[in-house]
Order: sequence, then structure tokens, then C-alpha cells
Amino acid sequence: MRCPAVQVTVNLDQVRVAAEAIRAKTRVGLIAVIKADAYGLGAPRIADALASVVSEFAYFAVSEAREVGRPGLVLGPPEGDPAEYRELNLRPAVANRAAAQKFSGQRVAIKVDTGMQRFGCPPEDLDDLVARCDVEDYFSHAVTLEAIERLRGASAGRGRPLHAAATCLLGHPQAWFDAVRPGLALYRGAVRVTTRLQSVRDTSGPVGYTGFRWPRVGIILAGYSNFLQPAPVLINGRPQRLLEIGMNTCFVSVDPTDKPGDEVVLLGDGLTEAGLAEHFQVREHEILCRYTAMGPRQYVCQTPDVSPAVAVGEPRASPR
Repeated sequence: MRCPAVQVTVNLDQVRVAAEAIRAKTRVGLIAVIKADAYGLGAPRIADALASVVSEFAYFAVSEAREVGRPGLVLGPPEGDPAEYRELNLRPAVANRAAAQKFSGQRVAIKVDTGMQRFGCPPEDLDDLVARCDVEDYFSHAVTLEAIERLRGASAGRGRPLHAAATCLLGHPQAWFDAVRPGLALYRGAVRVTTRLQSVRDTSGPVGYTGFRWPRVGIILAGYSNFLQPAPVLINGRPQRLLEIGMNTCFVSVDPTDKPGDEVVLLGDGLTEAGLAEHFQVREHEILCRYTAMGPRQYVCQTPDVSPAVAVGEPRASPR
């Protein structure tokens, strides 16, 4: 659950600058992935910030697109009523005969399995699907250049746009095709997560539930119910660490000069998604989703045509 003592700050200008840089570098279409609430940054606000920069948006489910209210591509299995896809101007991702028949007569994207072995259509089944669909584009979830070449080979001569390059392939021009489809690259470095020291004390003997020993500790008002786990943090620019996590509180190491009210940076100011991902042995995407869920979001923005919000749930501008 979100903790009121934790502040999640999203820099919309930085997200927009990242999108502009990707578009300038690749000079192809830019499909912004805003699935999972834009990796936790808040899909409606991110969509507002990017609407004039990107070609379209990619969602995982039609319910996400309904909340945002903008056209685009639904990446996940095509559930729901075809009429709703038409109404919202969405293309379902078709990967089997049943989906092709369900969305017959509508614009669709065909998702090709190039090695992920998840939802995609085997290349040998493409001819059968194409005969049943009004195909707008072909795409794949690809993380290797080998997968890129499989998509190129499977779609050769079919005369429709291709896209496959997510963040991990943006450095490879041969993967750009007709559009790129980044998520993480838009959001990396745009989130700052902080809280404050509730108290600070010198210790004597064992501390906390586990009886750990540390000469001086601080306490913050967030815990494992807010998705905290033992991790590095920053206090007054110095590296510290979360020592013991309780349900609603956490012990943190402190410097002799640290005092109650000082800011504790959980993410940001050089404490990066990549560094935390290495610490936890997970992907950066997971760090963003986890840390943005820790507290209420607020937005910073200086771009005139982007309307910022103060917190989760605040009304936003109507889709343009």
C-alpha cells in the first residue's frame, strides 16, 4: 500500500525529453509503452506529457487504454468485446486463429513469436492468420538481434510496418524498423522517491526484532507493507542502508550529524534504477514498479502544454 510518509516525484519534463531524444536518434515512429500504469509513473499523466511527441501508445490490456483514453496498440492477449476496440481506436495483438476470427474485419497487429515463447504467433502460421485479418502492422517482443532477424525474415514481402525494438535494442539501428517501442528508456531517471527521518538515536546492545547491532540508527515511517526491502539509501548525500524492515517502520543507518526531519532518498540523486536492480538482482523495470508504488505521486512539469497533478487520483486534462 502507498505510505503517506513516502513521496514519489515524477518529472514529466524529463520523460518528454527522453522521448524527444529517442525520436531524434532513430528518426522512425515512437510507440510509447505505458502498460502497468506507465511502469508505475501514472499512465494518464505520462500520456498527456507525451501526446505531442510520440506516434501512439502501447498498452497491455484494453482496460488500461480505457483509463487513458488515447488510441494505440494492445500488446497482451486480446480480451474483451471487439466493439470496444473499435470505439477506443485500438489495435488488438492477434497471435492465433481464434483471435483472428474474433477480430475479423478490424485493423489488427500480428504478434510474431521470435523466441520469447509467450503469446506470439509461430512464423509458420503467419500465412493462415494474414488470410483472416486486416493487418496493420507486425511486431515482436525481441530482446536479441537474432530475434530481430527472425521478425525480418518472417515478415519479408508482406508490405506492412514492423516494430520490435524496446529499450534494450535502441542502440542497434538494424532493430529500429518502422518504429521503436520503448518503455524503460522513457522513464529511467525521471522518478525520485524520498521520506524523512522520524527519529535518530544512539543504541546500546541489540536493536529491533532481529537484535542487530549498529551504533546509531534512524527510523523512517515506512516498511514492508509499502514494499520496502533492505537496500541502499542516501541521507544528506551520504550512502546509508536500510537495516531492518518492519511492517510500518524501518531502521536505517545514519551519520553522527544526521537528525530527525532529514531527507532519506530511496531512489534518485544518483541512486539509480540500475544500481538498485543490481542490488536486488532484478530488472530495472521491477525497481520502477516497486518504488513508484511506495507512496502518493506528485508531478513536476514546466512544459506549458502538460498539465501536472499533485497526487494520485487528482483530475487530469481531457485527452486532446
